Amino acid sequence: MNLGNWLQRQAQLNPDHPALFSGRDQVADYAGFHDGAARLAGWLAAQGIAPGDRVGIFMKNCPDYLIAQYGIWYAGAVVVPINAKLHGREAAYILENSETALCFTSPGLTEALKEAEAPGRFIDITGPEYATALAQPPIAAPAPRASDDLAWLFYTSGTTGRPKGVRISHRMLVDMSLAYPVDVDFASAEDAILYAAPMSHGAGIYNMVHVLVGARHVCPVSGGFDPAEIFELSRHFGNVQMFAAPTMVHRMTAAAKAAGETGEGLRTVVYGGGPMYLADITEAVEHFGPVFVQIYGQGECPMGIAALPRDLVADRSHPRWRERLLSVGRAQSPVEVRIGDAQGNPLPAGEHGEIMVRGDVVMPGYWRNEEATAKTLVNGWLMTGDMGFMDDDGFVTMQDRSKDMIITGGSNVYPREVEEVLLTHPEVREVSVVGRAHPDWGEEVVAFVVGKVAQAELDALCNENIARFKRPKAYVSIAELPKNNYGKILKTELRKMLEESQ
Repeated sequence: MNLGNWLQRQAQLNPDHPALFSGRDQVADYAGFHDGAARLAGWLAAQGIAPGDRVGIFMKNCPDYLIAQYGIWYAGAVVVPINAKLHGREAAYILENSETALCFTSPGLTEALKEAEAPGRFIDITGPEYATALAQPPIAAPAPRASDDLAWLFYTSGTTGRPKGVRISHRMLVDMSLAYPVDVDFASAEDAILYAAPMSHGAGIYNMVHVLVGARHVCPVSGGFDPAEIFELSRHFGNVQMFAAPTMVHRMTAAAKAAGETGEGLRTVVYGGGPMYLADITEAVEHFGPVFVQIYGQGECPMGIAALPRDLVADRSHPRWRERLLSVGRAQSPVEVRIGDAQGNPLPAGEHGEIMVRGDVVMPGYWRNEEATAKTLVNGWLMTGDMGFMDDDGFVTMQDRSKDMIITGGSNVYPREVEEVLLTHPEVREVSVVGRAHPDWGEEVVAFVVGKVAQAELDALCNENIARFKRPKAYVSIAELPKNNYGKILKTELRKMLEESQ
């Protein structure tokens, strides 16, 4: 089952239905969307791209992102989505590790890859080569693919400091998409999905179910998150659905209150990717009404672990509505979720342990990383690394993250990635990176540094090696890092120091 079939079927049934938009301007109907993907697939085949080969997309949000994605699938190849906010060197590692021979890019990012000496060819969507590709004869139909064939190779950071490639099959994306109208939100041809968060991640992965139903796909002209632009486009299109990180929800509410916006036309905001504070979601529902749905997932089980539907997010009549609103919801249809002890044995309701999940939306493993796969998939269960508990009604509450991950503005930052860069400075003897609460971004990155180094030097070092959102917002000079008897750095003590200073 090739996911590209969904686009072809929609083009056959509703060729004139509006499909792709840049702001208010229509770029393509479904016939044009299909035609562009089919022509791009023909060009890819002519370049020697065979079924199963990896093709990268390192682009900011725009309609051509979807044309490139479906063109890759039509050719039977595998999409390697790369967050446009990553540093060129980080993107280069992903291209090298995935053995990607060709990558579609957008202006500015092409140069970043070249400066990082990334491998392979780069096809800028504003350049003549891309125009030539779209002028090639279209293929007749998407290449046949088995359900378990690789469709999406998503790189998620890990505690090793190097991102790991999550193998995501066509079956996983089909099951996730078909669960959407059951567990998350209904979808129809009258909808418009607005891509205000990176299309390489949660926002973009919901495109499939909206292609299936023939909805409109809207990319803001800004290419990103701008509350004023979101409100304007929502009024214009109506029936707008979008994905947002909790920090985006917080900023949207503040912006709407300041500007007198009501969220007219905004039908659904699916939020996830980080902790949502009770005060923030309560305030958002009070202002916008019952438009919010929470999902819980991770790269290894994309958007597919649990969900809290709009009626439960908005409900204030249940005696335990606060506890439910603090949860991440109940298990989605295609998976089983349980709480396990250190050995993975199931724990009774209310007991704290690791959140575990199994089902057809769970990855078969990491890309060419058997050691990491063996640690993460245990006896058929995905060990999420997230700690929490489940109540008697099946609601899962995530209490903390066992991997010390920092979530800033909806983007994941793993401390060791930053620490390894800072430790390359000859004057830095030791370093430990933790998250500090931030009113707008959820968390911000703070580095405790042993060694006398100017902040400007450390900033420059980070700018040369990692994405800007991963760069510490503060550096704390410290004579010695707190450690236990085994020499392990006590990050809990560092976080306590930050809390006391605030």
